Amino acid sequence: MRFLAILTLRNEAAFLLEWLAHHRACGFTDFLVFSNDCTDGTDAMLDRLQAMGQLTHIRNIGPFPEGPQWAALKQADRHPLMAAADWVLVSDIDEFVNIHAGDRTLPALLAALPDATAIPLTWRMFGNAGVTAFTDAPVTATFTRAAPAVLYWPWRAALFKTLFRNDGSYRKLGVHRPRSPDKTRLPAQRWFDGSGRELPPLFHTQRLFSVFGQDNYQLVQLNHYALGAMESYIVKCDRGRANREASTFDMGYWVDRNFCDTEDASIVAIAPRSAPLLAELKSDPALARLHAEGVAWRHARFAALMAEEPWRALYGRLLLTPPSRVLTPDELRPIWQHSGAARLT
Repeated sequence: MRFLAILTLRNEAAFLLEWLAHHRACGFTDFLVFSNDCTDGTDAMLDRLQAMGQLTHIRNIGPFPEGPQWAALKQADRHPLMAAADWVLVSDIDEFVNIHAGDRTLPALLAALPDATAIPLTWRMFGNAGVTAFTDAPVTATFTRAAPAVLYWPWRAALFKTLFRNDGSYRKLGVHRPRSPDKTRLPAQRWFDGSGRELPPLFHTQRLFSVFGQDNYQLVQLNHYALGAMESYIVKCDRGRANREASTFDMGYWVDRNFCDTEDASIVAIAPRSAPLLAELKSDPALARLHAEGVAWRHARFAALMAEEPWRALYGRLLLTPPSRVLTPDELRPIWQHSGAARLT
């Protein structure tokens, strides 16, 4: 069975090898990776990985009216790897699939959900936990403080990415879910959440976030390391978002994701499988050099940004802002009421 991960990158050379080794360990067999406007050597690293047979790299050339990620997905729709894939996931470099079923691989997850045609992988937000300096250390080992299993707000914390069977039921890829469904095939769709509950038909066509007020992570979760170290977040803000060119990162993005209430190191259980794969990648002299250059670039870019007052001000606000507090349903009632719904479910 072929499992395809689709990824869009810009200036992520410092993190790419860890992400790739982890997802190979999870059972992904194919990687279709798009790069755009890289200045840290990410594109050169992807070229080397392609030469080694690790992935397929496409340079995503602008302009991007809808953002580089949407431009990449339109290309991916037509790519031979997409046609050959049995299951597909559109992912980002700060998202790590974390399977709790069986041996923590994709086949084990499908064995636990044999009737599933799609599995929404709900984000679990991993907060900054006061880490200021970017260091060349594994993201999954550095950031282990996360949102609780049950979270009522913000709604973005319940967003998911969809692992779906590539059986022709959907004609187009989307950032969070497959799009353009074939209505004749919809009756056969069976979507299950990360705790194994079957989801209603609304999820088959339009839903983007999971049900609030319940644990969606018993079988699988999507660890979302959206913030990282404060220094790295400054560089991320400078880079901008992949799916909307005009949109920027800011303090609102930080506050919506900086949850540090629960210790969750469950992802390290796959380290015996992923660590040898990472060591093998780093043993390649070209990859080792490109990784080191990517780390150095990130340090240099942060230093350059801090020469400007707006970036120093943002960094100061990050230092001033404590981890986000989990809100209760009673506190959120005005939000739900004014949204036109008694509850976001």
